[in-house]
Amino acid sequence: MYINRTLEKTLLKYLNKREILAVIGPRQSGKTTLLNHIFKNLKNAIFIDFEDREKLELFTTDINSFVELHVKPYKYLFIDEFQYAPLGGKNLKFIDDNYKIKMIISGSSATELTLKSIKYLVGRIFVFNLFPFSFEEFLNYKDKQVYENIYIKKSLSAPIVETIYKYYEEFVIYGGYPRVLIAKDREEKEVVLKNIYNTYFLKEVKEILGLTTDFKLSKLIKALTLQIGSLINYDELSSLTGFNHYELLQHLNILEKTFICKMSRPYYTNKRTELTKNPKIYFIDNGFRNAAINNFQDMDKRIDRGILNENFIASELIKKEHELRYWRSKSKAEVDFVVIKNSIPYPLEVKSMLSAEKVTRSFMSFIEKYKSEKGVITTDKFIAKRKDKSTIIDFIPAFYVSRILDSI
Repeated sequence: MYINRTLEKTLLKYLNKREILAVIGPRQSGKTTLLNHIFKNLKNAIFIDFEDREKLELFTTDINSFVELHVKPYKYLFIDEFQYAPLGGKNLKFIDDNYKIKMIISGSSATELTLKSIKYLVGRIFVFNLFPFSFEEFLNYKDKQVYENIYIKKSLSAPIVETIYKYYEEFVIYGGYPRVLIAKDREEKEVVLKNIYNTYFLKEVKEILGLTTDFKLSKLIKALTLQIGSLINYDELSSLTGFNHYELLQHLNILEKTFICKMSRPYYTNKRTELTKNPKIYFIDNGFRNAAINNFQDMDKRIDRGILNENFIASELIKKEHELRYWRSKSKAEVDFVVIKNSIPYPLEVKSMLSAEKVTRSFMSFIEKYKSEKGVITTDKFIAKRKDKSTIIDFIPAFYVSRILDSI
């Protein structure tokens, strides 16, 4: 089953350009489905899956025969699960040098694709990320009428906010993995997420990366679920997992490269007055995070409600290709996120319960320091706009953040 993805338009735009297209992202984020959808609408195209060991071995050990069978007769070559190909980039370069064929590849590990492919293909490849569904994509699938007639037209009334918030509550608990979206009920969603979590260790960690530290890595993931939005405590993580400091940094990097977590780094212009050391950590998908701790309770029953809201905002920023940044000064003024657009910083603060136009002192400190023209405070359901001197501050439901980001 194909559900519309925002990335499809971008890929189609570059389909007739000479560069190789690479789609990377978490396992089970929909890469194969997206590529298959594009493939089926093309003539003179071939689709190969490198989980087929015979095809993989031919590509790896006998590139000339691979070319005869799978390159020369075609105009388009799709290769799925490309991370399984050792020296894959070298062979792609050989094909690109000698044959006129458009190549589209996918991979589930940024580490493997970078090491084995991109170093051979500088200037020849465009790399795109496909994450689990954003809330916009999710809402478009769940209620196309509400999405097209109200959400994207920025027409929010109190009843509409209540309608969309019900979808938000589902999304913030179960996340955006495609198979989770089409699950029939809560029980199936939970089974799917637990399988995605377990498959990550079997496929990505053991089979592709060849790591034997999966038990410690599992401990690390569970520990990180409790540190969302806080400065990473390396000593505590080392104590909980058994990793020494170097191993810990190495495995945190693995979690980033395999699209499980993302670091938020401090924003600063003056290193002397702002802290620039420890990052924060967020999960790319709330459902994966909840599967790690086996907690799928409704939002109104959760003690980690604020964490889920903040992680949702982080994941939406990631899916919009924003670099995660936070601000924290030595005087302990702090803003959850700093959105940088055209080199201009905009503060974004996450509040779970807000029924009035309240702005924290830290938020105003950032605005005064950086002369921000706009700031955003996300809420549960509260909507307002206020002007403070020359700064416009939008109070918006968290589910609406991607539309506001587009207008900054």
